[in-house]
Amino acid sequence: MAFNYYFPSLLLLVISSSSLLCFSLSTVSISHTSNQTLVCALTNTSHLQCTSLQNPIPFSLTGTLQNRRFSGVVSGNGFVCGLRSPLGSNTSTILCWRFSNNGDNMTYKRIYKGPELKELEASTSRICGVEKVTNLTRCWTPVSFPLSGNYDSIAIGEDFLCGLSKPPGRITCEGNITNAPSENSFIAVASGSRQACAITVNNDVTCWGEKSTSPPSEKFSAISLGENGICGVRWLNKTVTCWGSNNNNNGFTLPKSFEKIHFISIYAKGLIFCGVVTSNYTLICWGDDQSVFTPFQDQPLLPGPCRHDCLYGPLPGSVSLCGNGLMICDSINTHNPKLPVPDTPRGQQETKDKTWSNKNIAFLVVGCVGTCSLLLVIGFLIYKSHFRCRVHDSGRLDDNRIIVSQPKLEKRLSSLASLGNHGQLVEFSIEELAHATEGFSPRFQLGIGSFGIVYKAVLSDGRHVAIKRADLTNPTLSGITRIRNRREDNDSAFVNELESMSRLNHKNLVKLLGFYDDAEERVLVYEYMPNGSLSDHLHNPRFEPLTWERRLTIALDAARGIQYLHDFVMPPVIHRDIKSSNILLDATWTAKVSDFGLSQMGPTEEEDVSHLSLRAAGTLGYIDPEYYRLQQLTTKSDVYSFGVVLLELLSGHKAIHMNEEENPRNVVEFVVPYILQDEVHRALDRRIPPPTPYEIESVAHLGYLAVECVVPCGRERPSMAEVVSNLEKALAACLAAPQTEPLSRSDSN
Repeated sequence: MAFNYYFPSLLLLVISSSSLLCFSLSTVSISHTSNQTLVCALTNTSHLQCTSLQNPIPFSLTGTLQNRRFSGVVSGNGFVCGLRSPLGSNTSTILCWRFSNNGDNMTYKRIYKGPELKELEASTSRICGVEKVTNLTRCWTPVSFPLSGNYDSIAIGEDFLCGLSKPPGRITCEGNITNAPSENSFIAVASGSRQACAITVNNDVTCWGEKSTSPPSEKFSAISLGENGICGVRWLNKTVTCWGSNNNNNGFTLPKSFEKIHFISIYAKGLIFCGVVTSNYTLICWGDDQSVFTPFQDQPLLPGPCRHDCLYGPLPGSVSLCGNGLMICDSINTHNPKLPVPDTPRGQQETKDKTWSNKNIAFLVVGCVGTCSLLLVIGFLIYKSHFRCRVHDSGRLDDNRIIVSQPKLEKRLSSLASLGNHGQLVEFSIEELAHATEGFSPRFQLGIGSFGIVYKAVLSDGRHVAIKRADLTNPTLSGITRIRNRREDNDSAFVNELESMSRLNHKNLVKLLGFYDDAEERVLVYEYMPNGSLSDHLHNPRFEPLTWERRLTIALDAARGIQYLHDFVMPPVIHRDIKSSNILLDATWTAKVSDFGLSQMGPTEEEDVSHLSLRAAGTLGYIDPEYYRLQQLTTKSDVYSFGVVLLELLSGHKAIHMNEEENPRNVVEFVVPYILQDEVHRALDRRIPPPTPYEIESVAHLGYLAVECVVPCGRERPSMAEVVSNLEKALAACLAAPQTEPLSRSDSN
C-alpha cells in the first residue's frame, strides 16, 4: 500500500527532475574589476550584451560575435564567458573575454570546444561545467583539489566545488568547505565564495560553510549567494527576501522598493545581486548597502536558456524573446508534488490518491511489458549487427560488402570503357607485370592495399611503379564461400578504384597509370612513391622522424587532395579510408592520397540529398563515429578521418595504440583533452625536438583544427576547403620570422 500511495508523487518527481535543467544555465552574470562592476546578459534572440553598473557604459564585445547566439553566460573577476551550444549539434563552445575598466580591447579566446555542456558555473577566478551526456565535471582554470565525481549540477566557490547527483540527490563537496548535508533529497545547489546552500524537494533551504547563517523558515524556488548575504525567491508568490550581514554588520535586507516585485530568477556575485522581473523580464540590481541599479534600463532579457520543447510549456512571451520557434521553459516548482494542494478536502484527496494508485498499477504493468519487449528487440538487433559487421585482415571495419556478380562487374567495366575513361590509361599485359615482379615474388612486396598486395616493380621502359594485384583465390580462406566473398569484395574494390582514379587528376592524388583485368586477374598500376607512407615516418623507428615544418606541409598537401575530391569533382568522391598509411610521399616529399578501393561517389546538388545511406566502412580508429552509428555517409566523414591523421602528426601515436598499461587507447581520447586545456605541449611527439617559439603557434593551431575536425556532430566540422585555408595559414606562420603576429586560434570558429 505504501508503494501505491507514493507512486504518483515519485513519478511526477522523476519527470520534474529532468526539467530542472531549464534554468541550469545562467543568462545573467556579474563581474568585478578594481573599480567597475560589469553585468552581462542574454537579450532577445540570445545575443550577449554587457554594461557597467556604476556608469552605464556599454562594453563592446568582439565585433565578429555580435550576431552569435549564446545559451548561457558566467563571469568572474575581470572576465566574462559565453557558452554556445547550437541546437542539434551535441557540442558546446566556451568563449571568454578579459576586460579593462574602460571596455577597450575585449577580444575573445576560445577555451573549450567539445561535448555539449548542460551547466556552466564560475567563481571569481575559475570556470567549471558539466557534460550533458556523461555528467563529467570539467574545469578550465587551476583547481587546487582533485575532481572525483560526476554530477548532474555543480556550484563552485573560491576554493571548493559542490556537486549534486541526479535530483532528488545527494550533495558532495570537494575542496575547502565543511559540514555539507548528508541527506539524499536535494534538487538544486548554489554557492558564494565561502559558503553554499541547497534546496530540498520540500523547497526548504539548508546552508553550510564559512559564515553560514540560518535561512528563514520559508519555502524557496531559487537562491543566490553573495559575499555577505543570501537572497531567495519565495516558492509561493515569487517575491524575494534576503538575509545575512552587510559590510557594516547590519542585517542584510532587500531594498524596500523591491519587496513586492515578483522575480523569476536571481543572480549574485560579490556585493551585488540582480533579479529578472516576472512581469516584463527586465533586470534590476541591488547592493548590500541598499543601492539600486537598472543596468539595461527597460530592455527585456532572457530569464532562462531557450529550448525546443518544454514539459510544462513556455513562459509567457518567451517565444518572441528567443526567436526561431524556441521558448523558455516554465519553472517546475509550481508542480512540486511534495507541497500540499490548498483547499482540497481530505476525502477528495484520499479518493484522488486511490484513483491514481489504481491507474499507476495499470501503467506499471503495461510499462514493464513494453520495456521487456523493447529490450528483446534491441537485443535481437545487436545480435544481428554483431554478426553482420566484420573486420578485414588489413584492419578495416567494412560492413559494406557490395556483392558484384561477374555480369555486373563486366557491365561496370564496359560502362567505364564506353565513357572513354580507359583512353588515358595503359592496358598492361599480365606477362609484362609478372615479369617486372618476378612472378609477383614476395621480395617485391611493399604492403597490402584495399583489395590486394602491392608490389614495387620496374617496367621494361625503366619506369618505377607500384602494382596492386587483387588476391582472388587465397587458399587460407577456408572454404568456397569465403573465397567467393573475398573475390566479390576485391572485384568491387577494383572497379571502385578504377572508376575513381580514371577520372581524377590532381598533384596530391597518386596517379593511376594503367590496369589489367580478366576472369582470373585484377591488377592496377600506379606511380611509385619512393618515400613511403606518412605512417612509416610517424610510427616506424627505422624512418627518420619528420620535422614540424614537414608535417605541416604534408598535412596541407593531403588536405588539398581531399578537397579536390569533395569540391572539384562531379559527382564528388568520398574516400572513406583516409589514414596515414594511405598518404604517400614522392621523391620530393609531396604528399599524395592513395587507395580508393572504398571510395563512393557522393550526392550531387541536383539530387537534393545531404548524405548516402551506406553501412559503415573504413579503418578502426579513423572511421567517423557518426557515420558508423547512423550509417549516413557525407564528406564530413572524410574530415573526421583527416582530423585523426592531424592528431597522429601532433602526437606521433597511432590512431589505436597501447597506453602505459598496455591497454588500447584512441588517439582522439588521448590528445584532444590536452588541446582543449591549452596543454598541447604535453601530447607532442617526443621523437623530435619541441617546437621553436615561432613554430609553437602553428603547432597549437594545428591542434585546434584537429579538434574541430573530430567533433562528434558532422555538421559542426569544417569543410575541407576550410581545413586547407587554416593549414595554409599555419604553415605560413611556421615559415615566418619570430616577430610575426601570432596566429589567431581558429579562423573557422
